[in-house]
Amino acid sequence: ADPGVREVGWHHATLTQFVSPLVAGRMYDLDLDQMVAAVGISGSSHFTLGGVVAGHLTNMKNTADPLASQAGVIAAMMAREGYGGPVEVLEGKEGLFEVLSNVTWRPDWLLKNLGKEFMITQCGYKAFPTEALTHQPISAALQVCRENNIAAEDVAQILVETTTRGADILSDPSKFAPKTKETADHSLPYVIAAAVADGNVLPDSFSDEKLVDPRIWDLLAKIKVKADPEIDALFPAVKRARVSITTVEGITHTAQVDYAKGSPQNPMSDEEIIAKFRANADGVVSKKRQDEIIAATWSFEQIDDLGEYMRTLVRD
Repeated sequence: ADPGVREVGWHHATLTQFVSPLVAGRMYDLDLDQMVAAVGISGSSHFTLGGVVAGHLTNMKNTADPLASQAGVIAAMMAREGYGGPVEVLEGKEGLFEVLSNVTWRPDWLLKNLGKEFMITQCGYKAFPTEALTHQPISAALQVCRENNIAAEDVAQILVETTTRGADILSDPSKFAPKTKETADHSLPYVIAAAVADGNVLPDSFSDEKLVDPRIWDLLAKIKVKADPEIDALFPAVKRARVSITTVEGITHTAQVDYAKGSPQNPMSDEEIIAKFRANADGVVSKKRQDEIIAATWSFEQIDDLGEYMRTLVRD
């Protein structure tokens, strides 16, 4: 779709509900008619409002896509047992294309170079445990601080220039006073403050202690977020962000980042991916289990029993 469904108020899990039954259907070895039924079942029953990630955020922010994926699995199971669903759930009367009429649907994009180019190669890994549009600003802020040896106490003002969409959803008033992890990791001011204060943004940047850290709150009051139409014109091919930090001495340092670490154009190394996994897994599974999961994941294509792999992921 052009623009994307997220840009017109729907969460991207709205599209997950059309994809997840196909993935589940492959796993269940459904035939073509059953696949169509599964997409119809899931696609006609689960739309996700963008409000799930707007304003003050809750646990539901983390659950939107999992529920859409669960819907696809249930739909595939129903189709396997002979349950039918609307066949023209995409292009038919009151289907997706007609109901979401404030975008231009381009189904030809899905068919272009089908079987030759695989869109999964354009997927990225998040280098930070935050909303995707915060990654370029975080990278730019870290670059400014590291290149100029700037500490939190040196900062007089921080200007973040980003897309209109990013400025809108990531820096509304609730994002300057986050009370929950879910709001904080979708708050552009908070993640920039955490990056400058601590030199990185990690899972524990959103602990109860960090949410009241006076160093972070002091920086929050010094941050301004500005939408830049020139950056909008580059989006989504380039997700540019610019961060300017003015020190108490009155010197301004600026960095611009087009491709954050973890994007296809600036991929994470295997070592960085492993470090990210361990940061998330610490306190959930033991170091020994982490090693087992890493080994199994790197040899995933040789695994014959998916159930055995899934059992390695059960928390201690």
